[in-house]
Amino acid sequence: MTVTPTAIPDVLVIEPKVFGDARGFFFESFNAKAFDEAVGRHVEFVQDNHSRSVKGVLRGLHYQIQQPQGKLVRVVRGAVFDVAVDIRKSSPTFGHWVGEELTEENHKQLWVPEGFAHGFLVVSESADFLYKTTDYYAPAHERAIRWDDARLGIQWPDTGVAPRLSAKDQQASILDDAELFT
Repeated sequence: MTVTPTAIPDVLVIEPKVFGDARGFFFESFNAKAFDEAVGRHVEFVQDNHSRSVKGVLRGLHYQIQQPQGKLVRVVRGAVFDVAVDIRKSSPTFGHWVGEELTEENHKQLWVPEGFAHGFLVVSESADFLYKTTDYYAPAHERAIRWDDARLGIQWPDTGVAPRLSAKDQQASILDDAELFT
């Protein structure tokens, strides 16, 4: 696999080696030893999640203030624009974001470590989004930052439709008012 740091070095783009021929393709989507070597520490995943969303759905920017989750994310059908925002106040990249297009064709994965808010926008007609987490979902500790916070200035792609948000995401805080990591 190829591992490429983003503009925020803790967030990594992981591209597996894909073997393909006229029958289709094969790739190793996760290997614990190779992943630990890539991130420079042992990471234990405890939960796998799968969401399906239609074009224009924007999920995020989510995080858990306690029981923080690292996430290894990928798309198996369709395409999304995936975003990670550094919300660690002590970090030199605090308030910065990185975005990556994840598609069923490019097989890219994004490693979003603990201490980041995460979200994605579906840019295809629909998308199946899979992700592994390093801690269990804890609704009492879940927080969200507004996807359109002017301070963040995330440049979401134009899908031709207005973003579709959950009620929870419509109520999200701006970064300046959010409960953050130290």
